[in-house]
Amino acid sequence: MIDQSTYANVARAAVERVLGAEGAAIERAGQLIYDGLRAGGVVQAYGTGHSRAVALELVGRAGGLVPANQLGIRDLAYYGDASLQGILDPKIERQPGLALRIWELAHIEPADVFVIISNSGGNAAIVEMTRLAGERGHPVIAITSRAHAAEAAARERAAGSGSGGGRVRLDGLADVVIDNGAPYGDAAVPLPGGGAVCPVSNVTGILIAQLLVAEVAGRFLAAGQEPPVYRSANTPGGDAHNEQLLAGYGDRVRLGDA
Repeated sequence: MIDQSTYANVARAAVERVLGAEGAAIERAGQLIYDGLRAGGVVQAYGTGHSRAVALELVGRAGGLVPANQLGIRDLAYYGDASLQGILDPKIERQPGLALRIWELAHIEPADVFVIISNSGGNAAIVEMTRLAGERGHPVIAITSRAHAAEAAARERAAGSGSGGGRVRLDGLADVVIDNGAPYGDAAVPLPGGGAVCPVSNVTGILIAQLLVAEVAGRFLAAGQEPPVYRSANTPGGDAHNEQLLAGYGDRVRLGDA
């Protein structure tokens, strides 16, 4: 029988895997972000598909980092000349060339740090953005599924569709890789007749995002500085506090629909 407790147990186990195994990687990533922010950079959070939810977790929310901007395929319509209809195809993330178009619409500076989120880590829009950031000297932190990457590579080798370990994925390009603990295909509860339900990548991805925020805030405090974080707009003085911090970043931090 499948019910809410079935998924609750799977999700709990995935969270425990992240907390037990990814602490060192999250610490390294937190240091990269802290160093970038201290140098005047911002976090460039990027994901496609449902990974956008994890990128959004890092941007424009109470208790989150002010110097954080979300990049996405939507930017082609928000800030470029693409039509909304033209970017609604869920397979658009597989099209080559999108990452550069997104990049050129953003205000990216040398100290910026990229957090790139993708469970599969293999779509063109993800791999190309990771390459662009790395080639331009930006640190790249990946939140992805190592299990998916390994299984995909094995299947590619078996099918003869790639040389060696198969095509390059996000986990092979990033400076720091944080494993979200999700299985191949993301859905974690098998169905009796085949297939599965209930993904876990966003549960653990959002946890990882907030663990990163905690790491960065802790480093600011250890240095005797106030962390640059949002206050809730629904509390007294919240708007004024946030606007004062945002003023220093101009169009580098675009809240859009964050």
